[in-house]
Amino acid sequence: MSDSYTPPFTMTEEITNLVIEIGEQVGAVATYDTLQSNPKLRRASRIRSIHSSLAIEQNTLTLEQVTDLINGKTVLGPPQEIREVRNAYEAYERVEALDPYNIKNLLLAHKILMDGLVKEAGCFRSGNVSVYAGKQLIHAGSPANYVPKLMKQLFDWLKKSKLHPLMKSCIFHYEFEFIHPFADGNGRTGRLWQSLILQKWKEFFAWMPIESLIYEKQEGYYKALNVSNKAGESTAFVAFMLKVIRDTLKTVLKSQNRPTKIRENVGVNVGTNIDTNEEKILALLRQDNRLTAKTLAATLGVTDRQVERILAKLKARGRLVRHGASKNGYWEVV
Repeated sequence: MSDSYTPPFTMTEEITNLVIEIGEQVGAVATYDTLQSNPKLRRASRIRSIHSSLAIEQNTLTLEQVTDLINGKTVLGPPQEIREVRNAYEAYERVEALDPYNIKNLLLAHKILMDGLVKEAGCFRSGNVSVYAGKQLIHAGSPANYVPKLMKQLFDWLKKSKLHPLMKSCIFHYEFEFIHPFADGNGRTGRLWQSLILQKWKEFFAWMPIESLIYEKQEGYYKALNVSNKAGESTAFVAFMLKVIRDTLKTVLKSQNRPTKIRENVGVNVGTNIDTNEEKILALLRQDNRLTAKTLAATLGVTDRQVERILAKLKARGRLVRHGASKNGYWEVV
């Protein structure tokens, strides 16, 4: 088995446009965000995330019961399900201090989530696992003896990849579920870790109830996983998860009475396809003006040389200005 690994994934026009659309929504939410300054909203959002993520795993406690538990009230219910809620709340409360690129931190998160629920909490599984829908085999996880090396390769890729954080978070989520590294708790851990990767990109993702939309679209979630499994690559799952993120942000923008489609000064409406790579690069650099040519190329699915040519043209036409050196500098979109 090779020491390096690049998850199979195909860049598509749909995925590129979703990344750009989400980026513009992120800018609007970051500008008008009320979550950061409203602890009650943050807490309510976190409780919804916990309830939804556990409900996907067949936890039967209602949102009201989960809320009461987290607020310290006595709730009648199955002891294991009550333990799941308390564990999840502790994990979500501590997740901001975790490093998404540290495999030991992943094991710690799993230990918190599954403490008292499984014997191998915080450890990669020692036996093989399979996922069933009724009596039908949906997916067989990687052989147990390969799991530690596969997870190391996945984390090495996560650290080194030049892809946009939105795509990296989705690809990681899929690969994590494909490997299925734990005896139990893979779903809730994978969703938590994607949220962590996103919040290290933009802090307010810590309060985004993405799990709630996955819960509402469970059929689509599992269908996307199965389509990607059959295709042998994560593309379908990445597209599905990006749509979930986009729709979550739309909900937040609507709650703030903000437009869900942001029109840029250049006349591009991110609710529709952006036709040229030039406009795509400009849109991406408005999201993050420190993106490198390599990252832009990986995000657009083109070569580094093509991006360098486009950047040079945009600079020559006065659309882009470069400030500082290549390592610590940034772009200004004019």
